[in-house]
Amino acid sequence: MRWANLAAPPAEGAPERAAPATPPLPLALPGATVRTFDTPGFAGMTFYEVRAKSIINRVPGASRVPFEWTINPYRGCSHACKYCFARNTHTYLDLDAGADFDQKVIVKVNAGELVRRELAAPRWRGAHIAMGTNVDCYQRAEGRYQLMPQIIAALRDFANPFSILTKGTLLLRDLPLLRQAAEVTRVGVSYSVGFVDERLWRAVEPGTPSPRRRLDAVRTLTDAGFSVGVLMAPILPGLSDDDESIDATVAAVAAAGATSVSAIPLHLRPGAREWYANWLAREFPHLVPRYRELYRARSYAPQAYQRELTARVRIASRRHGMHRGERGESRDLPEPPSPPAAEQLTLL
Repeated sequence: MRWANLAAPPAEGAPERAAPATPPLPLALPGATVRTFDTPGFAGMTFYEVRAKSIINRVPGASRVPFEWTINPYRGCSHACKYCFARNTHTYLDLDAGADFDQKVIVKVNAGELVRRELAAPRWRGAHIAMGTNVDCYQRAEGRYQLMPQIIAALRDFANPFSILTKGTLLLRDLPLLRQAAEVTRVGVSYSVGFVDERLWRAVEPGTPSPRRRLDAVRTLTDAGFSVGVLMAPILPGLSDDDESIDATVAAVAAAGATSVSAIPLHLRPGAREWYANWLAREFPHLVPRYRELYRARSYAPQAYQRELTARVRIASRRHGMHRGERGESRDLPEPPSPPAAEQLTLL
């Protein structure tokens, strides 16, 4: 089982004001401590506290992302982005890829101590570690559980290079630690800002800080001496892929001081595909035919469409005086590969 490396945490040491909840445990998380919190920001949410047996995970060899190792202290994400590619991972826990992914979050409460132990192991060779590549490690739960300061402190103490990709402005809480780490190792920071339209943001990324707040964080990090890259992720067909939206977003990214901007067109893997399709049919039904054309037999848009978006973002970035950083500086993600021709999925 994919989650056989998890176990329940001890009962002591629960965060303040925690109140045990009573929903049934997923079959894949036997004995986990289940909690809800009596604050408005966590209304309707359930947290499953577990003690992981390992935390530094190897990326599957078939992946084309430019890193080999990741740390993911959470599963599930209160950012509730309609398109999140990680949604289907919740089905491994006997939870669903829709509302459960948004509202039922698994917390690896021993993440900090595990990182320190695994970095100290003789077999570990100090490879780069990427964070925020599955679900956001600076989602709302991090404000209560505070796992990232322990993780960053361990990486600093072992001078281990790492990068963080996030939509969360809570990252700024850890700026002093990031500065300390950057004195002894390479630290990459990237933000995800797919568009700056606030109505679209409220509709499709309801649990995230606004694009403007994210760009304010980019400016703060830039002023602190970091080279911050921005992923325009994702660019949504029919919603944020027009010239006006692309230019407004790139202009705002440039004004925030980012060193690079990279286009990431929307991709719809199983789980995310169904959740996004239902939302699209409800909110923008006139776009359904276009999405059927783009995604009917694939998780990714056609290569021609991806290349066109990449070129338009590149042209806009030049127009606004931006340049691409050195490879790896902002941990840009490569253009996703096309899926096998045999994959047959329907949209709506």
